[in-house]
Amino acid sequence: MDVSRTVALNNGGSIPVLGFGVWTGMDPELQRGSLEWAGYRHFDTALIYGTEKPLGEAIRKSGIPREEFFICTKFPWNHHARIVESLNESLESLGTDYVDLYLMHWPQYVVYEKGNFFPKNPDGTVRVTEEQNFNQSWEVMEKLLETGKCKAIGVSNFSIKTLEKLFTTAKIIPAVNQIELHPYLVQEDLVQYCHGKGIVVAAYTPTGTDVVRKDPVMIELAEKYNATPTQVVLAWHLARGVVAVPKSADEGRQKENRKLPVLDPEDVQRISGLDRNARLSSKIAEVNRTRWGWTYEQLGWE
Repeated sequence: MDVSRTVALNNGGSIPVLGFGVWTGMDPELQRGSLEWAGYRHFDTALIYGTEKPLGEAIRKSGIPREEFFICTKFPWNHHARIVESLNESLESLGTDYVDLYLMHWPQYVVYEKGNFFPKNPDGTVRVTEEQNFNQSWEVMEKLLETGKCKAIGVSNFSIKTLEKLFTTAKIIPAVNQIELHPYLVQEDLVQYCHGKGIVVAAYTPTGTDVVRKDPVMIELAEKYNATPTQVVLAWHLARGVVAVPKSADEGRQKENRKLPVLDPEDVQRISGLDRNARLSSKIAEVNRTRWGWTYEQLGWE
């Protein structure tokens, strides 16, 4: 499978179908190596990860022209009131004049406290406020496009419910919706909804956890295609028209992730049939089924 291909964005640009997630604690030398020997050109980071600066250093040291890269970053849940400042901070850390894609990391508005991404209420829940909503934040993001500091804008962790609310005021349709997506969380309705609106779906935690990769169906298909379960899962994403953004600190796995089989249609369906509507990413549901201060109902997850 050709993993160097791109998918068209609704702004006229394009995004590589396979990215590299630059997660918290990633070694700058490892990141630079992924540019040199694994061939990655699509990198996904976020202000909260603390990896923008080392990623920027790795890109500069690679000697590869900036325009050959696709860089995505995100502003965090507590920066809704300071989006412009947040983007400027990210650009400074990355050492670049622009990002290819700028995302709203989460729809909920968490109270801003300098140096504290997780301000808490006395009961331990994250402190949110309704002083500003994501519709207002999106309006700010739309204006950012005019500055040239981001080529495309999008959202992350949006459901059909939150997207429909966004569309009541949005002048520009998000280019991308990055969501948790893997064989145990297929989200077929949301994927089809986004595709119908011209929104590219990008998957984080694309291979799930070990429990997904050790599923008997995944083991069987890995043997059939002479591949690893991870390679099979990534191939499944691409077969669904989904951009996959895996992360790995292992050089061998980074290389493997770019060598994917072409799955038979019936095997794509078999993998989709593993769906359990199971959210596995970070497992940070706080109390009463909330995530970062919002209930699953507010997020549109139930």
